[in-house]
Amino acid sequence: MGDLLINLLASVIAGVAVWLAGFLLRRRRLSRERAFFGLTEGATCLLVASRHASSPSENSVHRRDVAALVELATIARECGARADRVGEAEPAGEIGRLTEFCVGGPSFANPRTTVHLRTILRGVTFAEPDPAKVRLAFTVGGQEYARTPDTTYVLLARFWGPAGGRPVFLLGGLTAGANLAAARYLSARHRELDRQYGADRPFALVLRIVEPTAYGTDFTELAADVTGVAFQPVPQPAE
Repeated sequence: MGDLLINLLASVIAGVAVWLAGFLLRRRRLSRERAFFGLTEGATCLLVASRHASSPSENSVHRRDVAALVELATIARECGARADRVGEAEPAGEIGRLTEFCVGGPSFANPRTTVHLRTILRGVTFAEPDPAKVRLAFTVGGQEYARTPDTTYVLLARFWGPAGGRPVFLLGGLTAGANLAAARYLSARHRELDRQYGADRPFALVLRIVEPTAYGTDFTELAADVTGVAFQPVPQPAE
């Protein structure tokens, strides 16, 4: 009977130790995830959505952008935060007050992206849509990334405003499907990104989506790390 009690007690202690180790590991992972996204328990983050480019309605959002917003809202929920969707015509507030996920390319689709490119991501230029050529592209540091029949691209970036605060995550794709690919990449790879950039360093990545018609977002790969050229200093006036 004594040996049985000792074995039972040892099993209980081992079980508690395994549970405690797992609990501490999950807490550590959650803490790092919250730090990476700039989220805390009970916090609010903003989802700034791109308008559906071909819809006459100002409140219309492409279904794949909606799917991207769901991915990002899931990240917020995992961190214990709440996501509020902001339309492109609504003011998103000052940068840094809340974590912001900005989805969609610039120009008429998402003016918020236009502002971020103009003020912070100065090394990135999106070409104006050309209906005659149906050409979509953006350029970073002199390198052009253009949509082709079997490839599209998206810029995935994290940065802060001049005063710091909470980060902005920009998912600027050439298509709504590319935006969704970036959201899924961020959800699946944020631990890898955290190991590389930590919780306090900006990054800008160009992702390539291969054969999106056939594979959807399943074949998404890193095309280039453009962090060194995407963030350009404010031009100084000539003396």
